[in-house]
Amino acid sequence: MNAPDPIGWAVSPGLTPYPDAVAVMEARAAQIAAGEAGELAWLVEHPPLYTAGVSARPGDLLAPERFPVFRSARGGQFTYHGPGQRVVYVMLDLRRRGRDVQRFVADLERWLIAALARFNVEGAVRPGRVGVWVERKGPGWSREDKIAAIGVRLRKWISFHGVALNVEPDLEHFTGIVPCGIAEHGVTSLVDLGLPVTMDEADAALRAAFESVFGPTANAPCPLRATAAPAAPAFGEK
Repeated sequence: MNAPDPIGWAVSPGLTPYPDAVAVMEARAAQIAAGEAGELAWLVEHPPLYTAGVSARPGDLLAPERFPVFRSARGGQFTYHGPGQRVVYVMLDLRRRGRDVQRFVADLERWLIAALARFNVEGAVRPGRVGVWVERKGPGWSREDKIAAIGVRLRKWISFHGVALNVEPDLEHFTGIVPCGIAEHGVTSLVDLGLPVTMDEADAALRAAFESVFGPTANAPCPLRATAAPAAPAFGEK
């Protein structure tokens, strides 16, 4: 049995417009399904924006005029993307990986937890709360804050959308939404935890941890920007 091809690993410089990213993912997922392209993990940063997943509740958008708001086909509710947050769009062929959605989501969680461990950060998952969380303690207090989000979609057993790790985003920007519909917990980042981690260092940790979970990677060119009409309408549009 032949070993699977390495998964492409591409990093886009600068800030990638969200509608372009969605159109690229849609096209790549279709190509993977047709056997015309290989699997890909695509790392981007976005300008400040909010996205509304398929379960988003309008009341969880607290500041609708603050940043652009896009409807998203991924699972989940509202989330924020912006500079200092590493978004990884994961386009994998689950036909080769057991066709097991729960296992795939658990693998995404294991990947993020393993990446955080490289900075001696103990990440964890919690029943009923999607994403990866860290426990924070001080004299007489403790709480759990979210450090990474997960939101994926499958089409013909090809995954797209993915994960978002907070490296050094402006955490105040999260106050315009109820992140993932969870109001009783906060949001944090590696830098907020006191770790002066650069994006390059975060990328290196993400790649090493990704390979430990999903298999070897190989450098790939950045996907071309889509020339089609935007694939992510503003929230509230039909």
